[in-house]
Amino acid sequence: MSVLEAAGAAADDLFVVSSFSKYFNMTGWRLGWIVAPERHVRDLEKLAQNLYISPATVSQRAALACFAPETIAILEERRRAFRDRRDYLVPALRDLGFGIPLLPSGGFFVYADCSRFSADSQQFCRDVLQHAGVAITPGVDFGAYRAAEHVRFAYTIGQAKLEEGVARLARYLGR
Repeated sequence: MSVLEAAGAAADDLFVVSSFSKYFNMTGWRLGWIVAPERHVRDLEKLAQNLYISPATVSQRAALACFAPETIAILEERRRAFRDRRDYLVPALRDLGFGIPLLPSGGFFVYADCSRFSADSQQFCRDVLQHAGVAITPGVDFGAYRAAEHVRFAYTIGQAKLEEGVARLARYLGR
């Protein structure tokens, strides 16, 4: 059974919750949607009426503009650029000794095990910033499970800057 067939079979119980944040580059606009079985729509409407009145008009108009073909073309190019950056960064970090068991499949972050270099991700991030000029984020900002052993890398900057950051990090780590 394919994923689509499975989704169709589960459609009576399937809820899809999403937002305009990442793909549509509207992080912070707090605008999203729910696709739900018809029998639950009225309950969702009542819930929404008690949580908020409606998104701002400018947010609604911006969201509509997201679906224009020229906007989709721009967004698809950005998605490809992020994929290419990820496909560069993950192997480069693995080559430096960071543990990355899974290839990230969404967003623009890599959560990496830095325990080979330090048992304190906060101190490690400070040291990397001070001595290599590379800003990364300690795992403690993203949860409690082995947070001191992890850091997060963002690939929201251009490829050339990523390559420069990896080179600086490699020099700092003596690689």
